[in-house]
Amino acid sequence: MTDIALFHSVLGVRPGITAAAERLRSAGHDVLVVDQYDGLVFDDYETAGAHAGKIGYPVLMSAALDAVAGLPEGFVAAGFSNGAGMAEFVATQRRCAGLLLFSGALPLQMLGVDRWPQGLPAQLHYTEGDPFRQQEWIDSVVADARRAGAGIEVHDHPGTGHLFTDPSLPAEYDAAATEVLWERALDFCARVAAPGSARTSTRTGPPVT
Repeated sequence: MTDIALFHSVLGVRPGITAAAERLRSAGHDVLVVDQYDGLVFDDYETAGAHAGKIGYPVLMSAALDAVAGLPEGFVAAGFSNGAGMAEFVATQRRCAGLLLFSGALPLQMLGVDRWPQGLPAQLHYTEGDPFRQQEWIDSVVADARRAGAGIEVHDHPGTGHLFTDPSLPAEYDAAATEVLWERALDFCARVAAPGSARTSTRTGPPVT
């Protein structure tokens, strides 16, 4: 299948990240879980955000790129929330087959990047009521991707959870939405991993309702 670099949210490598890696591995993919906190895990966003800010986002972005140095060209970059930003940055610096953004998307200007990689396919998932959702950021990412001739699928799930695939966060977890996300994400990985498919997909999927 393909190599996948998976970046955690601002909370660290919680059980939801481990579960995500196992989902991908069960489909035959090789998964590199990038731990940017050296095992440190948080339970609340405020404390976690302060920790990430103390490290500095330019430092985290540089470390994200260093972490994938050993992966071959044509891997899939994937990430949750803050990790989606890391995956997005990596995909602008390396030749990736696809980009999976879970509950996170950053305008290219915030990453210090001028343009979306030509034809790089992406899939983006959010809940409709995610308290951290910035619709203008999503719109910016979608517009940049489409200008670059890329197929980008935006899936809006019912609910209000941010990290809604993480069962260790019961106030956010949504089992039904999680299953829909993984059905679509695994299909995306299978498509972009197919021979000759990297950076050629133009399919835009409908939102999940």
